[in-house]
Amino acid sequence: MLLLPLHLCRPGMRLGSAIYSDDGLVLLGERRELTVTILDRLERFGIQYLYIEDARTDDLVFQDIVSPETRARAVGEVRTQFRRMMDDSLRKRSVNGMHLGRAFKSVIDSILDDITSSRDAMLMLVNIHASDHYLFQHSVNVCIYATILGQAYGYTRDELFTLGLGALLHDIGKTQLPQDVLLKPSRLTNEEFEIIKSHPAIGFKMLKDEPNVPLLSAHIALQHHERVDGSGYPRSIVGTDIHEYARWVGLVDSYDAMTTHRVYRNAMLPHEAMERLYAGAGTLYDQHKIELFRDKVAIYPLGMLVALDTGEVGVVVDVNALYPQRPVVRVLYDADGQEIAPYEVDLSKSLTSYIKEANVTVDGVSA
Repeated sequence: MLLLPLHLCRPGMRLGSAIYSDDGLVLLGERRELTVTILDRLERFGIQYLYIEDARTDDLVFQDIVSPETRARAVGEVRTQFRRMMDDSLRKRSVNGMHLGRAFKSVIDSILDDITSSRDAMLMLVNIHASDHYLFQHSVNVCIYATILGQAYGYTRDELFTLGLGALLHDIGKTQLPQDVLLKPSRLTNEEFEIIKSHPAIGFKMLKDEPNVPLLSAHIALQHHERVDGSGYPRSIVGTDIHEYARWVGLVDSYDAMTTHRVYRNAMLPHEAMERLYAGAGTLYDQHKIELFRDKVAIYPLGMLVALDTGEVGVVVDVNALYPQRPVVRVLYDADGQEIAPYEVDLSKSLTSYIKEANVTVDGVSA
C-alpha cells in the first residue's frame, strides 16, 4: 500500500485500507475502487490521504495502537455527552450531575487496555476517517497520545486514568461556546478569539465538582493552553506552576491540531508538525517531553514515498523504534524517476544515507 494525498488519487485506484465513520462504521471497504463521485465525497469529508493498493508494497500491514472498536466507542461516547452539553436547553441548566467520570470510565479503561497490550508500538498515521465534528475525534486523539506518553514516562494505571480522563475532557468547555464561533471556517476576530480563550476556565468550572472526575483531570482542562514561558492562557502561569499532566496534554493537543485537516487549513505531516514542536522547545513546551514524543511517533508513516539523498525514491515499509527518523525504505525508483527492481535500505544501519524529502511525486505517483 502507498499513502497518497487525496488530490493525487485517481478513479480506478483501489483502497488499501477501509475508511471509517466516527461511529466505527465502514464507509468504504478495503479494495473499493475509487470513482470521481467517491473522491468528491471524500474531499467534502475533509479526508486528505488514502492508503492505495500497490503490488510492490502489498505486504505492508497497518495497525493502530487502539483498536477500531475502542476508538469508535470512545468517539461515540464523546459525541453523545458533548452534544447533550451543546444543546441550547441544556445550557440553561447546570451541566453538573451528568456523571461524566462514570460515563467515560469504561472508555478510558478500554484505551488503557489496548495501549498496555501494544507497549512498544509507535504512533502512526493509520486512522483515516470521516468526522462530523472536529472536537469529537480530536478529544479522543489527544487522550490516546497523552496516555501513550504517560505510560512511556512510567505513570501508574491510576495516574494514567487521571491523565487520560483529563485529556479526553480537556476541551469540554468548548461545548458551551457559540458554535458559529467554534466552527468558523475563516480567521477569528479579536473578540471571537477571546471567546475561544474562555474555554479552559469554563471546562474547569464544569469538571471541578463532577463526581468521579479527579480534580487533577479538571486542572488539565484549565491549564492545557498554558505554556512554560508564561505566554499561554488563561492565567499566563509558567514552568512547573503548570501541572505536569497539563504540559503533556498541551503538547499533544498542539500536535493533533497541526496534523488534522481543518476547513481553513490543510493538515501537516508528522515530521512537519514535529519540527514545529521543536521550535517551541524550552519556551512553549518541555524539551524532554518533546523528545519522548519524538521517540514514540513514526514521523515517516508506513506507505509514504520519500526521496533519499541519492535521488532515489522509495516507500517507508518499517519503522525503527529506536530511531524513528531513520526508517526502512523500499526503493522503487532510481534518481531519474524510472521504476527499478525494489530493494530495501535500513537507514538505521546505512548511516551515510538519509531522507532528503518526504511526500514526493514520481511520474504522477505521490505520497
